[in-house]
Amino acid sequence: MKYNCLNPIAPIGLNMFPDTYDKTDNIEEADVILVRSAGMHDMEFSDNLKAIARAGAGVNNIPLDKCAEKGIVVFNTPGANANGVKELVIAGLMLASRDIIGGVNWVQTIKDEAGVGKLVEKGKKQFAGTEIKGKKIGVIGLGAIGVLVANAATHLGMTVYGYDPFISVDSAWNLSRGVIHVKTREEIYRDCDYITVHTPLIEDENPDNNTKEMINSESIEMMKDGVIILNFSRDLLVNDKDIEVALKSGKVGKYVTDFPNDKTAGMEGVIAIPHLGASTEESEDNCAMMAVKQLVDYMDNGNIINSVNFPNCDAGKCTTKGRITILHRNIPKMLTQFTGSFAALDVNIANMVNKSKGEYAYTILDVDTNVNGEVVSKLNEINGVLKVRVIK
Repeated sequence: MKYNCLNPIAPIGLNMFPDTYDKTDNIEEADVILVRSAGMHDMEFSDNLKAIARAGAGVNNIPLDKCAEKGIVVFNTPGANANGVKELVIAGLMLASRDIIGGVNWVQTIKDEAGVGKLVEKGKKQFAGTEIKGKKIGVIGLGAIGVLVANAATHLGMTVYGYDPFISVDSAWNLSRGVIHVKTREEIYRDCDYITVHTPLIEDENPDNNTKEMINSESIEMMKDGVIILNFSRDLLVNDKDIEVALKSGKVGKYVTDFPNDKTAGMEGVIAIPHLGASTEESEDNCAMMAVKQLVDYMDNGNIINSVNFPNCDAGKCTTKGRITILHRNIPKMLTQFTGSFAALDVNIANMVNKSKGEYAYTILDVDTNVNGEVVSKLNEINGVLKVRVIK
């Protein structure tokens, strides 16, 4: 197997590849690609490419539909950088509550004057702030990062409100019992002194599901005067024009974002951080290790874990003579055609796992005989099959 890295990937992750894998600089011969932020939308993918792993959570730089149509599984690493982002959110809380940046910058303007100590004592009052203990914070989105932020905020003495209609069982188990679970975003908008968003970017006609520009003039109007908004999730969750108006009027006290753009980078009242959420040595190591582990499991065993364009599907390690996997469209009668092809060649299926996700599906078949080219040819002839792979 050959792998290609479009961005530098932490060595601790790359060292997890077995000896049967070699690094290549020729992307055309790569079986798998690892990527962080490099744009892939304009790339042409060879028929040899089987999987892409994003060492991080966001996959906006990868053409998911294009990959799905070519039978290329795209993985991400949700939660691997969660602690790094959580710590920066807490830092953002402090920076917005206490004018630390203003104070530090002011000291630099007087550092060469005589009697700096006395000047500091006289001037420090202009940078006074508020404490976060006892304040209310609303966490919108209780995934891997949101749960950690909510739990940390409870330990800091804050009253924490959490909203997530799609919270997973794992997240629910990990969430502190001190977090107040609310059923609507509006409850958070109305009641909280701080609001932090940790949701994916979703465009949906249903306003309850849509997250694109959910922080806008309408939602801001519901909020407390002087509310502080933190965005360490996605740039487009917040309407820039509306946040600018709210900052100028004082309706919003501060806006902390990890995604500066042409408008917000120089906007008064904005604390713009240069996308440092996952920029820690530990986060980069965790993402690299998780990405490589998922790629190897897919290539060697056919299992899919944390894919964003195909369903998760895990059949463990193959204990029979053969294993074949099929990426295909999620349409009727596909399984019937698969089993019919095997039956026609007198091949017994010992185990089958099938999962679907939206328009696409994945099937793992373990058989009692060695898989030959005739089986593969018959499966490839079936309308709706995207890619067939012999694992064993």
